[in-house]
Amino acid sequence: MTTLRFLLLALLAVAAGVSFVVQASVNAKLRADLASPSWAAFWSYAGGTVTMAVVLLVTRTPWVASTAFAKSAWWGWTGGFFGAVYIMISIVLLPRLGAATVVALIVVGQMLASVAFDNAGAFGLPRHSIDVPRVAGALLLVAGVFLIRR
Repeated sequence: MTTLRFLLLALLAVAAGVSFVVQASVNAKLRADLASPSWAAFWSYAGGTVTMAVVLLVTRTPWVASTAFAKSAWWGWTGGFFGAVYIMISIVLLPRLGAATVVALIVVGQMLASVAFDNAGAFGLPRHSIDVPRVAGALLLVAGVFLIRR
């Protein structure tokens, strides 16, 4: 992969990170306004569903073939469940711990799970063995939580 291509992809990942913090902050405010983390999460998902419907229409993405549904793994359909867990937890924790601490803790969880999933080749991911640099990076992220928390 060229350096330029990597930088462009890295910028997209940074934009996703910014979007993550905006989403969590907006959802936490909606939770306060509605006095309900469950309703805030519901409306977050409703907005996401409408957005994806518009994307599908604008991009004229063809309907998925029924054979593709039939051959998909059962666990491939659980993403919405895990997304709802993330949304609910972030909505509840953000006003209590602050955006920086919650995001740091979520990144630690993502990194620990990612290293384990890469090592095991979980969910069809290509295998990447756990090694000293990966463990050191994960430990530095954990240390970062303590530095951010003040």
